[in-house]
Amino acid sequence: MKKQHKHKPAGHRYTTLKQLCNLIPGHMVSSLAQKHGVDIQSRTYTPWSHVVSLLYAHFSHALGLNDVCDALQMNAAALSTIRGAVPPSRNNLSHANKIRNADMAEELYWCMMKHLMDTVPGFAKGKVRRGYLRRFSKTIHALDSTTIQLVANCMDWAKHRRRKAAAKCHLRLDLQSFLPRCAIIDTAKHHDSTMTQSLCAELKPGEIAVFDKAYNKFKHLFELTVRGVWWVGRAKDNMQYKAVRTPETTGQKRILRYEVIEMVVEASKKAYPCELRRVVALVEINGKDVEIAFITNHLEWSAWTVAELYRCRWDIEVFFKEIKQTLQLSDFLGYSANAVRWQIWMGLLVHLLMRCLAFMHGWEHSFKRQFTVVRAVLWRRWNLPALLDSYGTAKPPGRIRGAPEQAYLPGFV
Repeated sequence: MKKQHKHKPAGHRYTTLKQLCNLIPGHMVSSLAQKHGVDIQSRTYTPWSHVVSLLYAHFSHALGLNDVCDALQMNAAALSTIRGAVPPSRNNLSHANKIRNADMAEELYWCMMKHLMDTVPGFAKGKVRRGYLRRFSKTIHALDSTTIQLVANCMDWAKHRRRKAAAKCHLRLDLQSFLPRCAIIDTAKHHDSTMTQSLCAELKPGEIAVFDKAYNKFKHLFELTVRGVWWVGRAKDNMQYKAVRTPETTGQKRILRYEVIEMVVEASKKAYPCELRRVVALVEINGKDVEIAFITNHLEWSAWTVAELYRCRWDIEVFFKEIKQTLQLSDFLGYSANAVRWQIWMGLLVHLLMRCLAFMHGWEHSFKRQFTVVRAVLWRRWNLPALLDSYGTAKPPGRIRGAPEQAYLPGFV
């Protein structure tokens, strides 16, 4: 039987890594470095070289400083074609991660999101998520956090248990575009509720926020209601209330109770003086039906709508799973808080670039598969769009709706 060979994509004058780095405008990194004073701290190892090194660390899933530095030294000629980037020494990369202001990495991420939204029509604006969310015209946000484990005996600043250290990424995710709208990276010792106000600061009237019981602060929830923001959350088990009235349900078998409530405790009633809706539904968890109580400030939605909105919150767990399984967020290149922030923000930037590529070229497989394909050809001179258009081993589940047939972006010409 004759062996079938997979189609080889067309050649390209640039390596795959350079095609990826070319998505970042040439002026952006230098402007941000000047704004944050990073250019003053650099002599031979430029801010651009620093950014490229950290992007490579995530794309290649590098295990440490030696892994990054050795690989870039061995490919110094190809690296130099990426706008003159130079390979770092172990000391240079470690010092840059420790000293250079990580606020530059944070602002680079948000500047790149704005740039890609302006350059690629429809990116991060259309409804690319399927299912129940398509019924809503307003943006739906999910709030949650994920813990990133660190080494306790090396990172005293991140200790939150006796023998544990960790960083936390607090996130507000746009469930329609599946991209972050707000992110805060801090130590894990702070409770999620302390970040609620910062995460919701930019929510607009009519938008919807979905969160679990960790974010239930009645004073802040009332502020959201006054601002015209709708929200759905989990009710705490010890919440004391009284039922004002019980509207009729639509006959859904999995909706057990549906009532309009008021707070009973004086402090809670003072913090939230308005009426709330409480819905108790049967939710399947690990093959078993469990009763879960939801609360919301919207008095007109059906009980099923409230339960379905909360179910959509699971998408933020999928987002955390994507970044923690593909990006290099287990082995860190530095022990300082600044180094950890640099690596996490550069990881989020890698995720953003890959999501943009998937949108542009109608990638139909999983994010993990796209990442592994790109990682395998970082130093190959292959046409990246052609590779993504042709690659695959099984029939995909379906195309992303709203993805254009072709989209122009600098770096692929």
